[in-house]
Amino acid sequence: MRNISDIIEKYLKSILHESPEGAVEIQRNDLADKFSCVPSQINYVISTRFTLEKGYLVESKRGGGGYVRIRKIELPGPTSLHAYLYQTIGNEIGQTAAEGLIYQLEEARFLSSREAALMRAAVSREVLMVKLPYRDQIRAQLMKAMLIALLG
Repeated sequence: MRNISDIIEKYLKSILHESPEGAVEIQRNDLADKFSCVPSQINYVISTRFTLEKGYLVESKRGGGGYVRIRKIELPGPTSLHAYLYQTIGNEIGQTAAEGLIYQLEEARFLSSREAALMRAAVSREVLMVKLPYRDQIRAQLMKAMLIALLG
């Protein structure tokens, strides 16, 4: 069985997908009531699974009537994707940012799940056993080379 975080994430992604504006506004307490959990569980899901690296912009307002607004950031079309990727990767990229970019590309169906898994394995710090900042520089070069080969 899936855990409550997975269920909340799936629910938020489904309502986000159905939203014509590409954004949803929720109240933590209402969502916590819906899933019979504490509001901090909602905070955990939003802060770990809806990050900028994964392609989401999150805004929140605390206090009475407070809300959380989640917006999906769309990747550019195929024609400007290369420029976006080169700008995003730059000369060095950390593991979290690299994994987030791979996640975005997989979600947008630019990469298959197999290709994404292979890329994550190739750029992990366990494989790139070099000291910083060289590790992040090597990771950036690997990412660029793999994406050129995969996306043409």
